[in-house]
Amino acid sequence: MSDDTRDAEEGKPARGDSRQQAVPDAGAPLADAAFPGFDTTSIPPRPPMPASAVNGGGVEGPAIDLLDTADHNAIREQWRAARDELGTHVSYARDQLDQANERIKERTGRDLILAILIGLAFGAALLGSLLFIKILFVPFALAAALLGVWELSRALRSAGRRVDVVPQLIAATLLVLSAYFAEIWLCWIMLFLAVAFVIVWRLMSQMIEKDGRTYGDVLADAIVGGFVQIYVPFLAGVALILLKQEGGQWWVLGFIAVAVAADTGAYAAGLAFGRHPMAPKISPKKTWEGFAGAVAASLIAGVLLALFLLDLPWWMGLVFGASILLTATLGDLGESMLKRDIGIKDMSSWLPGHGGLLDRLDSILPSTIPALALYFLFSPWVVL
Repeated sequence: MSDDTRDAEEGKPARGDSRQQAVPDAGAPLADAAFPGFDTTSIPPRPPMPASAVNGGGVEGPAIDLLDTADHNAIREQWRAARDELGTHVSYARDQLDQANERIKERTGRDLILAILIGLAFGAALLGSLLFIKILFVPFALAAALLGVWELSRALRSAGRRVDVVPQLIAATLLVLSAYFAEIWLCWIMLFLAVAFVIVWRLMSQMIEKDGRTYGDVLADAIVGGFVQIYVPFLAGVALILLKQEGGQWWVLGFIAVAVAADTGAYAAGLAFGRHPMAPKISPKKTWEGFAGAVAASLIAGVLLALFLLDLPWWMGLVFGASILLTATLGDLGESMLKRDIGIKDMSSWLPGHGGLLDRLDSILPSTIPALALYFLFSPWVVL
């Protein structure tokens, strides 16, 4: 008897039917620890299909009317027309602004837009250093002094003067830092040492070069080198002497604000009403109408600063504004005379819309002297 026959008689499946044995009952669900039983009642109902806007789409529900292609095109054309009209207005306004800027530039020699943007940037840096931690103004003043020394030395060298830039920068650094970190009497000693240092350096350099330069030219070079130290780093140091006094940061901010107000008032009034030249041989574009605008702006600024910033009576604000106006105007005219003597229009061209840094500091640097003097004069009358 074969094995298949014996298995069939014993009620066991045959060996070749193992595949059929492994097939479970079709009606029995698969359920174990990994695959639990699936409950069909837990399936959320299917959301209703949106109504079709196209007839015969096979979706039940009422048909809705959508915008047709013509309506879409009309809206698109309206948006395109509005965009084109806005672009036309913007282009027209830009052209008008460019034309006005060119007229102002032709009349004053300055790019008004760039001048305003750069002025705002420098003003923000200045305010940040004075309003929060006043010692932050020290590197600001030092950088301005060094750049001013470099500009002035470079301009004088272009005119044939022998100015040694490296010793000028070294002496300027020591002079400016001593103004804030040393006693006031030491600043005068540092000024003497700085001037003597650059003069002796120039004389020794001339002795080494032996290029046949005349005695008068050598003497003029030495005097010019000393003038650079007095004009830029010493006056910047005076501002730092004022800064380190009690409440000095407000006085520094005040005299700079008055000088800027005078410059702005002169620019605006001269641009609008300027007809009569003030000093045609020194600065042909300065007018008496512009000077009147500077007077009004500086006096108003002085009174407002005295009342709301410096805690001084209003009449002291008039004195403060008039003093800063006088030195600022003289400083501006003095630098214009220096540039005319050298034969240049600007000290440099790295500051668009302004020329060089000294072209902006020409009215601020001389104003440090009356500002410091008025601080010590008016301090006993400070309103507490």
